[in-house]
Amino acid sequence: MSIQSRKLIVEFTKMSGAGNDFIVIDNRFYNFSRDELSEMAKNLCRRRISLGADGILALCNPDTEGASFRMMYYNADGSLGTMCGNGARCLARFAREAGLMEEPLVFDSDAGLYAASVGEDASLVRLFVPAPKGYVENIPLDGDLPNGSTVAHYIWTGTQHLVIPVEDVSKLNLTHLGPRLRADAGLGEEGANVNFVEQTGDATFHVRTFEKGVEAETLACGTGSIASALVSHRTGKTRSQEISVRMPGGELKVGFEGPSSDPQKLYLEGAADLVYRGTLEL
Repeated sequence: MSIQSRKLIVEFTKMSGAGNDFIVIDNRFYNFSRDELSEMAKNLCRRRISLGADGILALCNPDTEGASFRMMYYNADGSLGTMCGNGARCLARFAREAGLMEEPLVFDSDAGLYAASVGEDASLVRLFVPAPKGYVENIPLDGDLPNGSTVAHYIWTGTQHLVIPVEDVSKLNLTHLGPRLRADAGLGEEGANVNFVEQTGDATFHVRTFEKGVEAETLACGTGSIASALVSHRTGKTRSQEISVRMPGGELKVGFEGPSSDPQKLYLEGAADLVYRGTLEL
């Protein structure tokens, strides 16, 4: 008679950053490998047949001196996410509630070193991010743009982003447009998240984002908000250095000092909400 091994019981927290939802675990205790986290993301993030989420966030021990922790993030399809702005804000709140009290919280990620400031009530988190890279104005693409759009811009804000100004973001069919543009040959093998941006005020923009790795429209995208705000400033849509980005899941604020071509003290700010806590068997 064989003895069945006991299943591992894992504590998790479900969190949301402006509609981006995540399964968050304290990996300082479990020590899951990258391959294990990737497999967990594929199994647990599927909606309707599992917990459901845009990805898995793991709080890990830091690799860099002076950092409080390391962030590891895997998209719902199991692919590595180098950075997720809303995920980073949620993980900063999670780290604070796990007893990491440094202010700001400096942390490692696969996109580099970041810092976050957690508000007194813990629900408002400001993420300080490095300057973007690789900006290409009016990047040539193989495929057609949405009706009414004439240009698309590329920028790296922790991950790859395409920013497309549109007249009315509510009328777009992202299920049709997203997969094609996200994998356009002009973007290279890794492709890019695709942000459709409608200006609704001097410093207010409505944005919808199709995210690679999730392979669907998400309710919000933090790095997409930063990309949309900076590209809008660089192309003369606004002169404000504090920009409101409204996404289907909520509102985010992007701010910076200096020119948008070389922004200083660049940040993303918004709510980081705790939805519920639970346990699961692996």
